[in-house]
Order: sequence, then structure tokens, then C-alpha cells
Amino acid sequence: MVYGLETTGLLEMLAHRVIDLTGGDLAVTAIAIMWVSAVASAVVDNIPFVATMIPLIENMTETFGGTEQLMPVWWSLALGSCLGGNGSLIGASANLIVAGFAEREGQPIRFLPFMLAAFPLMLMSILVSSVYLYLRYL
Repeated sequence: MVYGLETTGLLEMLAHRVIDLTGGDLAVTAIAIMWVSAVASAVVDNIPFVATMIPLIENMTETFGGTEQLMPVWWSLALGSCLGGNGSLIGASANLIVAGFAEREGQPIRFLPFMLAAFPLMLMSILVSSVYLYLRYL
């Protein structure tokens, strides 16, 4: 997918806002990044969101005391963006490919029915991931 400057700017603004709202608390930052990444990745492809977040997370190194302390934040971004792509038909390239194959075989997969089934499942997977992340890293 090709994204214009408007989308990239919007994603960057969203990323900065999330980081500003967490107030420098590692646990809050990690959980917030996971949830925002999940919802954003359900709405847009996860690659532009992750590409926008990488430099922002790298800039947190001093705030949280070094690269090793950022491990929960990196896992939050990875889990949120990956699992979030399952929340809608446009959230992941694989979803679009399968929908195209299904359409050619006469079994179309429509956006809204897919999202009504997939989004709640995605939210449950993010909830489980949040508990795991908290117990494992925070």
C-alpha cells in the first residue's frame, strides 16, 4: 500500500501523543504502545505504523535507562502491530490476499462482516498479550 504524506504525518502525530501521555512510566508506555499499535494496525497496514514508531522508541533509550530496559516496549510494538493486523480485512496484507483468492472462487469476504468477527478476537489477543507482557517484563 502506498501512503501519502498526510497518513505518515497523522501516524507520527499519534505516536508522539501516545508517548507524551504516558509520562515516562515504562509499564504505562509499553501497554499503551501495544494497544495503540493494535488498533492502528487494524485501520492501516502495520508497516507504516511500525516504521513511524521505531525512531520514537529508539529516542526513549535515555529516558528508560538504556537499550536493555526498552525490551518491553519493543515487544509491545511487535505484538500490538502484528496481532492488530488481524482486526480488519485491510490490517494485514495476508488478509487482502486471502480475500482476493476467496473472491475469485466465488466466496467473497466482505469488510464489515470480517471486522465484526475479527476485531473482538483481536482485542482478546491483545488483552492476553498485555497480561503476558506485564507478567514477563514489567
